[in-house]
Amino acid sequence: MSDTSAFKKRVLDFAGSREEKHFKDTLFQEESLLLGINCLEPGQAQHVHSHDDQAKFYYVVEGRGWFTVDDDEFAAEVGEVVWAGAGVPHGVENRADGRLSLLMGIAPSP
Repeated sequence: MSDTSAFKKRVLDFAGSREEKHFKDTLFQEESLLLGINCLEPGQAQHVHSHDDQAKFYYVVEGRGWFTVDDDEFAAEVGEVVWAGAGVPHGVENRADGRLSLLMGIAPSP
C-alpha cells in the first residue's frame, strides 16, 4: 500500500501557535498553488495586505474570524470561505476567545 501523506493531510494536524505572531504552515505547494494553514490566537491579526499577482482564499476550519476584504469588513465562521482576488487588500483578526484556524490557498504560489 502506498503512503497517502503525499496526497491527503488532516488540516488541524498542522495547527500550532506562536506568541509573537500568527502561526503558518504549508500542507502542499507547487508552482501553481500553495495550500497551508494559518492559526491566530485571540488578539492576533494578519494585517491588511495584498498580492498583486496572486488570488487568495481562507476557509474557516475552527473559530470565528473578522475579515477585511477591499472596503468590506465581516465575520466568517466554520464552513465559510473568504475570497480575495489578485491585488485586492485583505486581512483577518481573531477577536474571539479561542483559536482561529484557516485553510489558506494562494495561487500562483509565492
